[in-house]
Amino acid sequence: MHTGTALTPHLTAEIPFFPYPQVYLREQDELDTIFRAVGRRGAFILQQDLARFEQNLARFTGARHAIGVANATDGLIIALRASALRASALRASVFAEPSKRADAPAEVIFSSHTMVATGAAIHFAGGVPVPVECGGDHLICPDAVEAAVTPRTVAILPTQLNGRTADMAALGKIAARHHLAIVEDAAQALGSRFRGQCAGTFGAAGVISFFPAKLLGCLGDGGAVLTNDNTVAARAIALHDHGRNQAGEITGWGLNSRLDNLQAAILDFRLTRYEQAIQKRRARARAYREQLRDVTEIVLPPGPDGEPDHFDVYQNYEIEAEQRDTLRAFMANRGIGTLLPWGGKAVHQFSALGLGAHLPRTGQVMERALLLPMHPWLEEQEVERITSAIRSFYGCRA
Repeated sequence: MHTGTALTPHLTAEIPFFPYPQVYLREQDELDTIFRAVGRRGAFILQQDLARFEQNLARFTGARHAIGVANATDGLIIALRASALRASALRASVFAEPSKRADAPAEVIFSSHTMVATGAAIHFAGGVPVPVECGGDHLICPDAVEAAVTPRTVAILPTQLNGRTADMAALGKIAARHHLAIVEDAAQALGSRFRGQCAGTFGAAGVISFFPAKLLGCLGDGGAVLTNDNTVAARAIALHDHGRNQAGEITGWGLNSRLDNLQAAILDFRLTRYEQAIQKRRARARAYREQLRDVTEIVLPPGPDGEPDHFDVYQNYEIEAEQRDTLRAFMANRGIGTLLPWGGKAVHQFSALGLGAHLPRTGQVMERALLLPMHPWLEEQEVERITSAIRSFYGCRA
């Protein structure tokens, strides 16, 4: 184990946590061609490229509908409001306009081990975010969800984190028992599956993110709402385009949250190569596990081969590590980038949000959690260098 001796800088090439320039440079010729084609047609908003991408995304995920939106946070707000139409008359009013809401505040349960956007979407949809503990795989804990249900609970919002889908069988039973809706934050989980079903397709609606560093990324912000419910889809379509339905009629108040056509064209192109990108991520996750599984000071995420119910796509590779901050400095000194998830805080730990939850398991995870590099361009030798540095820090033999 590292004893705190002086760190000597290595002069080898750096391994960034995520190489953002590569989002463009690795496909520069193809992206330039797409840009010119879209620009020459003047096809910028709600054009055929978007319609085609929505169709292909729906086909890929097995969803009946996919609606492109400006970003995944907007998508969650839209999904929460649109899916309320499946609930009872009382609950249907909860995510409506403020003048139509029921007096009792509606609670939505979510895992605090997520980006603040998950809780923010609940807040801006008119609900009360109720954070709960994560389980051993860092995803929402079904037992914690069950314990948090109250008469005011209307929905469960699991985050399908790091490219893994939660135990949707257990969550589905809780939702059915208490007559709750399920809306999925599947921002990090496109293509992830639980028992053969894709993330984002289990509940009333699910949401995908296309932020540049996501599994399928564009050159800016972007997202999509997935649903198998025709009524939810119709409501989401109106909500994302100023309240206009597909006939162009205003049906109520809406947002301006459309995925622009250029980004959709880029995403549609990248979707054709997506399966290969996922297989590469899974191969790198397998290498991480093989090279670090005997390091007792760290806890690894589930591997890609050990759990038949899960098909993980590894948006991130999140470990728990003893002496986490010292390890991180050690890695940085050797030119290896790492990241603290959300700056090292879970949602309930941001005091300005006033959530007031006590979640010791999640707090422990946040003290130890560290993201290692994981992206489509990570090479085998880079994984070896990363794992070698970790082993060296903890005094493990090669």
